[in-house]
Amino acid sequence: MRFMMIVKATTDSEARVMPSQELIDAMQKYNEELVKAGVLLAADGLMPSSSAIRISYPEPGAKPKLVDGPFTESKELIAGYTLIEVKSREEAVEWALRMPDPHGSGQGEIELRQVFEVEELMDNPDTLAKEATLRRQVEEQKKA
Repeated sequence: MRFMMIVKATTDSEARVMPSQELIDAMQKYNEELVKAGVLLAADGLMPSSSAIRISYPEPGAKPKLVDGPFTESKELIAGYTLIEVKSREEAVEWALRMPDPHGSGQGEIELRQVFEVEELMDNPDTLAKEATLRRQVEEQKKA
């Protein structure tokens, strides 16, 4: 089971206030624990929404609409994520509770969401086979 820990943005992260060395050290220690346990798939911080582009589809079949950031509601924005693969929802919650306050100032908030597995989204054998082929190609490209 894969889970994403979504780190919500704050006014500081949107203002590009960089984390303290103490917070960086705590996050590195946490990530090392995830690696040692064999559950870490990815972890990254994201640039503020001032450098983002929002793409929306206001009408079916119409051209997408592009809006440049910054976006105003920092509570709705994402500052980073950690993707883990664990055996259960309970294990994911345990790992999420161990994450240091992601902003180090008491403003941290993490949303934990389970990732759909391909088989949960589609049941057509041809579509599943095509998806499996795409995923193999991605893995092969990583090795090249």
